[in-house]
Amino acid sequence: MGRIPDFLTPPQVSGWDIVDILIVSFLIYEGLKLIRGTRAMQMAIGSVFVLMLVFISQALPLRTMGWLIQNVLTYAAFAAIVLFQSDIRRALSHLGRAGFFQYLGRSERTADTVEEVVTAAGMLAGTNVGALIVFEREIGLRNYVESGIPIDAAVSYDLLTTIFQHSTPLHDGAVIIAEDRIAAAACFLPISVGTNLDKDLGTRHRAAIGLTEESDALAVVVSEERGEISLARHGELHRRLSPDDLRRELRFHLLQGRARKAAAAEAETR
Repeated sequence: MGRIPDFLTPPQVSGWDIVDILIVSFLIYEGLKLIRGTRAMQMAIGSVFVLMLVFISQALPLRTMGWLIQNVLTYAAFAAIVLFQSDIRRALSHLGRAGFFQYLGRSERTADTVEEVVTAAGMLAGTNVGALIVFEREIGLRNYVESGIPIDAAVSYDLLTTIFQHSTPLHDGAVIIAEDRIAAAACFLPISVGTNLDKDLGTRHRAAIGLTEESDALAVVVSEERGEISLARHGELHRRLSPDDLRRELRFHLLQGRARKAAAAEAETR
């Protein structure tokens, strides 16, 4: 009876205990996401069943079963590495794309993304193929992404030039780039209804202006009629840009702007 008060007394939980529980919960959640829909999922279910047998063999006098399970588990780790090496590689690759590691190399990836977009814009302008490429920034564009065809692919000039060819069903609409990946294509954007716009501006240009009036996105437009490159920002259209001009503008607003915000945030914390 003397043990009952001790049993009913809640354990002392420190802040580190909470952090420990949160980290383990996150790792379990991410692990389940990784193995969902793969062969490893069946392996995980089988492992849970084996662990149940281990507890049962320890709780009950099942010596033969306990001996067999202990000897099998000795080699189970090596067997799992051999059987699921492709899933392990995929898991490590996913870990490398986690938010913390992405933040460390984000500037470099953004610079590569800018180069791919500039190359694609120059090639499309040289062949008079129209295009509309949008960079998502602080204000999310999820509503517009959902209006298009999801792609979720790395940004490359080959893919961009292919999307905007007239023979493809995705050439109408905009490509939206979010977190240095092509989120979707054939996206519908709001059309600007401003009356002070040039009369020779087409639907792509008005869509680029309309979107940048509502958000902080950057929109690169390639004119189909004139082979002209333009950049829309804050509802204003900067026309007749060369590839070098476009590169300079994108790097300034996407890279240097991010560096300025990071420096300002660091200064506020001091």
